[in-house]
Amino acid sequence: MLDIADELNRWVEQGREFAVATVVAVGGSAPRQPGAALAVDSEGTAIGSVSGGCVEGAVYDLCRQALEDGESVLQRFGYSDDDAFAVGLTCGGVIDILVTPVHGAVVPAALAAAASGEAAALARITEGPADLLGRALLVRPDGSREGSLGGHPELDRTAAAEAGALLDAGRTGTVTIGADGSRCGRPLTLLVESSVPAPRMIVFGAIDFASALVRMGKFLGYHVTVCDARPVFATRTRFPEADEIVVDWPHRYLESTKVDSRTVLCVLTHDAKFDVPLLELALTLRVAYIGAMGSRRTHQDRNRRLREVGVSDLELARLRSPIGLDLGARTPEETALSIAAEIVAHRRGGSGVSLTGAHTPIHHDGTDRTAGRIGSVA
Repeated sequence: MLDIADELNRWVEQGREFAVATVVAVGGSAPRQPGAALAVDSEGTAIGSVSGGCVEGAVYDLCRQALEDGESVLQRFGYSDDDAFAVGLTCGGVIDILVTPVHGAVVPAALAAAASGEAAALARITEGPADLLGRALLVRPDGSREGSLGGHPELDRTAAAEAGALLDAGRTGTVTIGADGSRCGRPLTLLVESSVPAPRMIVFGAIDFASALVRMGKFLGYHVTVCDARPVFATRTRFPEADEIVVDWPHRYLESTKVDSRTVLCVLTHDAKFDVPLLELALTLRVAYIGAMGSRRTHQDRNRRLREVGVSDLELARLRSPIGLDLGARTPEETALSIAAEIVAHRRGGSGVSLTGAHTPIHHDGTDRTAGRIGSVA
């Protein structure tokens, strides 16, 4: 639901009544992942998507019904072999969708936080007793919480701890806990949606290839910084779409800026005086991806220099160099696409091979995937 927080927060501010359908679990091949949502207001206006069109009509009707009777409902949709026109997923997957009317203060508070870029996690009961279905708890990074899941007094404390762990990792996922807050007894399944600031992409080297990569990074939803020690190249005129432009030695800037496990570092300078001290530091940091541009000869020379300053083989194994997938890229735009494709494949656990003729899954459960499959615990 937090993926459409901007629009829903405006609905809240306008005083609209609405219901939200949220994908809470998937099985097989499904077009949208847990957290994807469709919302319908009392006038019949709809925003968002839960299936890319396969079951939208039926889900729309469920939202209208939820607005009328004020009740939450969990509905499963799957492929129909008997009737090609039946409501179902033609891709062969299965999705569970929770439909809830929005009332109270917890969900609006979560929407406001997500719309303003604040970190917060929204935990909702998606499987359990009917009277608890859809109950919500908002958890913030400092451990404070709003709302209650009801039931046993320990339930909120346990749920807040689980939600906080997913929030720290910037993930959306499902967890199963006991209705009394323990790991035993009657189970409850929670969908925890994390709202975190956009992940960072830091591009080192203000070259033409960097300009194309900035545009690609913005398209993928990154907060993009360009860093170069040369003020004549690191300018707003050359990089109008960058969120930040920094004139500083790359390693010195990396020492001073905040990075996390979602940060992507792209080193495009292919100049040893910049690359070596930068990569020596970068390879010690807990970031998502480190890639460096250059020919294979440049790569070998750079690795030799890095070993000479004490970088271990284990650390070097983290370096994606030469950067990008083999697409036969030549132009800056094609090269940016090659780099972006490698970043996505690394993030999602993809192989990078063509899907045509392959027997690999289309959707992967990589380290940054959101919730798990139906019946699993993420």
